[in-house]
Amino acid sequence: MSRSPGRVLLPLRMFLGFTFAYAGISKLLDPAYLDPSSPAGVRQQMLAVADTSPIGFLVTLSAEHATLTGLAIALGEALVGVAVLAGLFTRAAATGGLVLALSFFLTVSWTAEPYYLGADIFVAFAWTPLTIAGDGGVLSLQEFLRRRFRSPDTDTGRRVLLLGGSAATVLAATGTAIALAGRGQKAGTAIVPAAGLAVGAALKFTAPGGTPAYLLHPAEDTFLAFSAACSHQGCPVEHTGDGFRCPCHGGTYDQEGRVTGGPPPAPLARIPVQVIDGLVTTAQSG
Repeated sequence: MSRSPGRVLLPLRMFLGFTFAYAGISKLLDPAYLDPSSPAGVRQQMLAVADTSPIGFLVTLSAEHATLTGLAIALGEALVGVAVLAGLFTRAAATGGLVLALSFFLTVSWTAEPYYLGADIFVAFAWTPLTIAGDGGVLSLQEFLRRRFRSPDTDTGRRVLLLGGSAATVLAATGTAIALAGRGQKAGTAIVPAAGLAVGAALKFTAPGGTPAYLLHPAEDTFLAFSAACSHQGCPVEHTGDGFRCPCHGGTYDQEGRVTGGPPPAPLARIPVQVIDGLVTTAQSG
């Protein structure tokens, strides 16, 4: 019994389920994700990889409907994650996870060299055991419902399908509502007094979410902030005085985060900032 497929695959199932649920909710919480003008938004990310992707024509078409596509991706990840964690239609949910991971591989990770530096191909293959074996009835809400309503005079399959689908919908809707509520309640974070950063200077700080970032003061009334993660492989970039440089693969960016050389496929993600009561603050979302 301890070697049943459901038990053997339980750690993988929990990891993938949590990761996809977290990824989907994180996207919904990110104010830049659906912002069509943000370099960190889904539209700009799609446009940045369209030329190098083998399915570029589909990516370009999706970018024209970026809000709908972005919501479909985020909600799809959240739904897949919740369903897999709960053990609801696990094979179908795992198949959805495989399709999502494969789409990420064909777009975001396609230019990774060598290929094994891109995580999405491994995630896609990681889903295959669950698409084949499912959850095996281990920690499975669907199995619980099947046993609970098993009766000779009851259409068990139809009832399990109805109750399981309703439970999955409620769980996904609850998670989405919590994520959107959290997104609306986010407040800006003070970085530095505006007078404390000289014109032409740069300051490294920690952005909301714990990621490293840089604040620049290029002109008297202008402040710009960028994520320090290189858009190529996520290595932390360094400010060089006239821009940014990635020490890992030699990517370079100008003072506005635009790519000037090397392998980065997209600009540095911009972090919205504003001056409030003399403090440079990350822009509030809502």
